[in-house]
Amino acid sequence: MATLEIRDLHVSVETKEGAKPILRGVDLTIGSGETHAIMGPNGSGKSTLAYSLAGHPKYQITSGTVTLDGQDVLALTVDERARAGLFLAMQYPVEVPGVSVSNFLRTAKTAIDGEAPALRTWVKDVKTAMENLRMDAAFSERSVNEGFSGGEKKRHEILQMELLKPRFAILDETDSGLDVDALRIVSEGVNRVRENSDVGVLLITHYTRILRYIKPDFVHVFVDGKVAEEGGPELADRLENEGYDRFLTSSVA
Repeated sequence: MATLEIRDLHVSVETKEGAKPILRGVDLTIGSGETHAIMGPNGSGKSTLAYSLAGHPKYQITSGTVTLDGQDVLALTVDERARAGLFLAMQYPVEVPGVSVSNFLRTAKTAIDGEAPALRTWVKDVKTAMENLRMDAAFSERSVNEGFSGGEKKRHEILQMELLKPRFAILDETDSGLDVDALRIVSEGVNRVRENSDVGVLLITHYTRILRYIKPDFVHVFVDGKVAEEGGPELADRLENEGYDRFLTSSVA
């Protein structure tokens, strides 16, 4: 059992006016096999948390700690965090011209495992995962995300998750821009990984629609850079009915 522990995390970003605080003391503990949904209005700090955990240089950690089984995550470089078992599915996946999907995936797997996967087994695993995600086999020879639709980019993110087998997966608004069919396929991919491993999932979303497919164990409401309320799946249902007005009213007051 692995544990990702976030304690009193404060994060700022540089603006023309100077450093702007975004996260204002986040406390969160995610265990192996658990799925945590983070919900909240725009600008509440959800994506900042995701990219801070992954090591994006834009975000400055001003105080607090993040540990993975006691190891100081914040002291690790981006690639070291990936090898330690952290995975980020980006809201806006970047294009990598000139690097094929197949080469990208095998290089990433080799870097994380410390050795290249057996070719025959790897080719079979990639083919099966792509078929499950309804991805045409021709995608494997295309440049990473270049010319991909929004749905294709998100499927490629989950393809990475399925093949790289992280200990903790951070899914930053994976549902954004997806139609109903793509949302179902992507969600099924996440659920396959959950069923076949002990991955801990941090699922960031504005809406409850993805939670109809991916059932969270815990729901956390983010407002003004910190957790305003926590609960089980029933909290997501309440947000569906009531929205975030009561949190925003209390934060202004």
